[in-house]
Amino acid sequence: MAVAELTDAEREAVMQELTGWGLRDDGKAIHCRFEFQDFVGAFGFMSSVAILAEKQDHHPEWFNVYNKVEVTLTTHDVPGEGSGLSQRDVQLAKAIDALL
Repeated sequence: MAVAELTDAEREAVMQELTGWGLRDDGKAIHCRFEFQDFVGAFGFMSSVAILAEKQDHHPEWFNVYNKVEVTLTTHDVPGEGSGLSQRDVQLAKAIDALL
């Protein structure tokens, strides 16, 4: 099912709302780096995000080393080149932020 990509104006407004998240250079994703006290904290965070992602049926791209977790959100259902920033990414980013 196709999902609408955010317009330039919407993308700009979203970036004002999200603290700590950056826009990928191509404008088609947002990313954030989280740091925890240890691996258990990072893994617990990832487990909580996994539950949110499953409920929203929208899954992050992520990378973990010890106490650091890097999260990238993009929507692969955007028509055209296969991915883009959508409201689904914004909703998941806000839900992730609410965990902290």
